[in-house]
Amino acid sequence: MRFEQTMTAKILDGARLAKSIRVKLEQETRDWVSKGNRRPGLAVVLVGDDPASEVYVKGKERDCKEVGFYSRIEKIPTTVTQQELEEVVRSFNSDDTIDGLLVQTPLPEHIDEDRIVDLIDPKKDVDGFHPYNMGRLAIRRPALRCCTPWGVMQMLDHIDTKYHGLETTIIGASNNVGRPLTLELLLAGCTVTTTHKFTKNIETKVQNADLVISAVGKPNLVPASWIKPGAIAIDIGITRDSNGKLHGDFQFEEVKEVASWITPVPGGVGPMTRAVLLQNTIQAAIDSVEGV
Repeated sequence: MRFEQTMTAKILDGARLAKSIRVKLEQETRDWVSKGNRRPGLAVVLVGDDPASEVYVKGKERDCKEVGFYSRIEKIPTTVTQQELEEVVRSFNSDDTIDGLLVQTPLPEHIDEDRIVDLIDPKKDVDGFHPYNMGRLAIRRPALRCCTPWGVMQMLDHIDTKYHGLETTIIGASNNVGRPLTLELLLAGCTVTTTHKFTKNIETKVQNADLVISAVGKPNLVPASWIKPGAIAIDIGITRDSNGKLHGDFQFEEVKEVASWITPVPGGVGPMTRAVLLQNTIQAAIDSVEGV
């Protein structure tokens, strides 16, 4: 599919869309509680004192308060053992006041992250990282979905270009973003090429795409010369420089003169990731009551 040349890309404002989702969730929560149900509960386990993680967790706490959720932040020292952390997860798994549970990453090197993810109850896995939830998505029967990929899909639903059938290139094949996003786009009817560190001629694969999504975390990785005129550019990468400024993977000012739509960094995909976390939490609460 070919797009005609455009002037300047429209900005896909994730912050604005995320705000509208939170407004809807607040009303949904009010309605849910008015029927005699308890408030949805989200627990976040924070190991250590990583500054970026602390900021992100505080943001989640604010989001919960805004929409009327119960939230609990469990702060644990970096010296925690594997067994001790597993016991914390088991405790939240059996806590009936908690519908959603996530363990904030990165974790200390001595902790086996895969074992922790596998231990989380799939019905409380609001990050969508558990193999059960990934597998459900792979067989086209999604349950709780990975927050960033599902946030991207909801953003694409709000543009004036139908993305079904588009040639799509994803840069980055991580377990938490690139791979589940590939599955989401396949489910939506896109033809997907997922590139990674061993991919040859990435530039050519990007140039052929109607929809380009980068999730690498390398500032200014994607120049305008890689973008087909009129393509959609979704930037998931985010990096903070020595001056504290945030950068995405796209060369934003140049790419926006070629693309039809583009997400900013910050204010693009990031706010949607947090909004989807809330969506997953209330869905988990509803499912627990309905016995799903």
